[in-house]
Amino acid sequence: MQVEQSLDAVYGRRFDDADEAAKQALWEEVTAYLQRFIDPGSVVLDLACDRGHFIRAVQAREKWATDLRDVSSHLGSEVNFVQADGLALTETLPHAHFDVVFMSNYLEHLPSGEAVIQQFRVARALLRPGGRTIVLQPNIRLVGGRYWDFIDHTVALTEQSLAEAAELAGLAVDQTITRFLPYTTKSRLPQSRRLVRAYLACRPAWALLGKQTLFIAKRKL
Repeated sequence: MQVEQSLDAVYGRRFDDADEAAKQALWEEVTAYLQRFIDPGSVVLDLACDRGHFIRAVQAREKWATDLRDVSSHLGSEVNFVQADGLALTETLPHAHFDVVFMSNYLEHLPSGEAVIQQFRVARALLRPGGRTIVLQPNIRLVGGRYWDFIDHTVALTEQSLAEAAELAGLAVDQTITRFLPYTTKSRLPQSRRLVRAYLACRPAWALLGKQTLFIAKRKL
């Protein structure tokens, strides 16, 4: 309960209601781009879902979401919500059930590099053979010192350390886009749907503004 209250305080200070509305519009466009990696007939888990910007927008046959906090009031009735620690999900969710495990801006909050490896192990256990884990991750090599502007960031990650952690957990790297999104939703990424869509369609802009890595790994057959 104390951890949940602490997280509520951090995110309540960081994002107000206007920020949340802008984030949802942005996420609908980002999710539309990510849909190319996600079959609409898939079973999808949004791990550490926050207010569920991704899971509410994604097209999927079955939608699941988890978070340390009870964020169920922000999710639709079509989302199966489980309040749990991401590292303990093998105790609360069905194994080999999911086609996609999605994580966004989460791994940097874990307590150690070993915990990052363990989180990938958990994702592997939840995935069906051939299933994918899709990660959106701030890349400290690109962000530099701004990575530490957020008090709850504890683990520094790059595209190389993500790949190493995933492989140590028994996953196979499928695709890496090192420069994908800007660092935060308060960055220079345009906030209107039209401009976000234009940014995502213009890969040269990613080379200029991209500070987050899109990383995809598969559970081997």
